[in-house]
Amino acid sequence: MKLLSEPASAANIQRILEKLDTFNSDPSRGTTRVLFTPVEVAGRSYIKEEMAALGLTVREDAIGNIFAALPGSDPSLAPVWTGSHIDTVLQAGMYDGMAGVVAGLEAVRLIRAAGITPVRTIEVVVYTSEEPTRFGLNCLGSRALAGALTLEDAERLRDEEGRTLAEVLADLGYDLSRFKDIPVARGAVRGAIELHIEQGAVLESLGLPIGLVKTISAPTNFEVSVRGKQSHAGSTPMHLRHDAFLACCEIALELERLAKASSSPDTVGTVGKVEVVPNASNVISGLVHFSIDIRDSDYETKSRLVAGLKEFFREVEARRQVELDIRQINDDLPTHSDPAILALLEGACIKKEIPYHKMVSGAFHDSMMVGRFAPIAMIFVPSKDGISHNPDEFTEYGDIAKGTDILAEALLRMAME
Repeated sequence: MKLLSEPASAANIQRILEKLDTFNSDPSRGTTRVLFTPVEVAGRSYIKEEMAALGLTVREDAIGNIFAALPGSDPSLAPVWTGSHIDTVLQAGMYDGMAGVVAGLEAVRLIRAAGITPVRTIEVVVYTSEEPTRFGLNCLGSRALAGALTLEDAERLRDEEGRTLAEVLADLGYDLSRFKDIPVARGAVRGAIELHIEQGAVLESLGLPIGLVKTISAPTNFEVSVRGKQSHAGSTPMHLRHDAFLACCEIALELERLAKASSSPDTVGTVGKVEVVPNASNVISGLVHFSIDIRDSDYETKSRLVAGLKEFFREVEARRQVELDIRQINDDLPTHSDPAILALLEGACIKKEIPYHKMVSGAFHDSMMVGRFAPIAMIFVPSKDGISHNPDEFTEYGDIAKGTDILAEALLRMAME
């Protein structure tokens, strides 16, 4: 097989990432680019311009997933995918997700520059809204591709302004009658590789430039409301209180205890969002809304923790005489990388003499959903100080370029099969 003629360009990667970062609704505090806001829509348009400049054929589906194709010589064969997302959490950094999209574009550029026509089509994908920032559910686009998000779901999911995902899509001109065409059948994609920043400090601590992901931990998410009795902080004796906030605290501490006691080293549990009503210093809270995020690389272990937590919910309800309203948002399965694709990535690392480390991803990624219908694998590149979802998030462009060299080699080998 003809080899790639040049290494990935850190300068190209930097140029596109820094330009994409200008599409930002809060530039004084990092990067904020929330799904289908004006800056996110503008960012989409910019990425599509970069795709077209590479001579790629660009299309979108009914939920806004973007596909840019480098045609193969045999269009009847299942294509090879790479890509990530361009939306962010609030006040984030400029690398999470975006690095994978830009690496995909650079990998395709390298293949074109080498004068190689792959047998299979290679597609760079921008998945719609990996972050749950606007509609409270992660991986909207890749869920839809996996058949796990339907038009009925899109008509149910609402943002903080009360607008449904379906309404927003329709207003932007997406054809909801094509929603049924989004799901991808098993076998319709040969394989998918996603490059991503690590969002942790493992690679940096090991002094290694590349991580090869064995398993993606999957989340189970709840939205919980505790209804107690709002009353005066001074005149209500402790034994007569029905404090919603303390019930929330007790549940959070039990979640921590269960996670620490887990048999899996990858179990984590988080209460990350809390809204206390009325949120006044001299009032016992009568209502609290909070989130629960539980993740693990082992589904059975995660399920046992969830069952234990649900039992504790009932104990707290009875003991504190409060009412709990518990809504489970999702219960996702961990995703294991395909051994054959991992072997390709390892081979590329060895060939290029780039040291690597096999590891678990604690963060979820679109590959978790893509893995439901196609073989997947992921490449991690280091995050400085392990920081992500933060304006201080930083990855060396040279490290992204090294990851892109591995990505391009593996994509080309899959696309020539």
